[in-house]
Amino acid sequence: MTVTLLVLAIALLLDRLVGDPPWLWNRVPHPVVLFGWAISALDGMFNGKRMRAETRRFNGVVAIGALLSLALVTGYVIHMLLLLLGWAGLLVEAVIVALFLAQKSLADHVGAVAQGLKTGGLEGGRQAVSMIVGRDPATLDEPAVCRAAIESLAENFSDGVVAPTLWYALLGLPGLLAYKMLNTADSMIGHKNAKYLDFGWASARLDDIANWPAARFSILLIALGAWRTEGRRAAQAALDVGLRDSGLHRSPNSGWPEAAMAGALGIGLAGPRIYGGVRVDEPMINAGGRTVATSADIRRGLSVFGRACDGLALLAVTGALVAAAI
Repeated sequence: MTVTLLVLAIALLLDRLVGDPPWLWNRVPHPVVLFGWAISALDGMFNGKRMRAETRRFNGVVAIGALLSLALVTGYVIHMLLLLLGWAGLLVEAVIVALFLAQKSLADHVGAVAQGLKTGGLEGGRQAVSMIVGRDPATLDEPAVCRAAIESLAENFSDGVVAPTLWYALLGLPGLLAYKMLNTADSMIGHKNAKYLDFGWASARLDDIANWPAARFSILLIALGAWRTEGRRAAQAALDVGLRDSGLHRSPNSGWPEAAMAGALGIGLAGPRIYGGVRVDEPMINAGGRTVATSADIRRGLSVFGRACDGLALLAVTGALVAAAI
């Protein structure tokens, strides 16, 4: 456990400082891209349009089981091979772990929305936010662009930073790879449409389970980040709104970090949105907060996010020191 947490702390630092360098992934495929190829291959083979719904659901269960098994075995083999290299192998593992974290890349993408609004006005903000959300950018005014960016920041903090961190801490490299495989599968085939309602059912349900602890833990980290940047009242609001309004979101997990961030910043999030030309009516999270979000709120959200990530790294370091002392 001591070594695992130490590797995790190094990985969090590497990801925070370096992130995903474009020069590298423009030349070689990112591991998540490889996961996507495997998922697409099974989708093409076992999710035929003429198959019965029961057959597609069974195939989806088998497919995600096979993918998770592959990820677990791959993670175990890589870990055992790296152990043969001693400390050098542990440093390589830290680099691998960092590849599956999203602190810097998330901050860069969300920060680009604020910068887009500053330099390109509403169209610049819409273009930047379209890179990180699925809603129709043409339907968004400036406050909606800002809210979308902040919602993406909060949601992806949970499943892009906290969840992979927790699964690596619990199960090492096999757990991390299995989680990222599952999360990738959910994003690709976990949709409630005619094509994936049955084939992606198991992936979507398992992803909800895998993200359950991280989503709830994330409100504590966001409250910590709010306390560091916004003060005690903001931290208390993050906890209060996180616990009160998390159930208003359509997702069993995404509502927790989004509600906490809404409370921390004092703004309303979620509400009615348009995806693919279809209006989705949802209640407003933190309805008593400001509805007119600004690019300054994006910057404040990024500050809260940064301090929350600091808290996660501090926990990893503290855990390693405590484990070493026992």
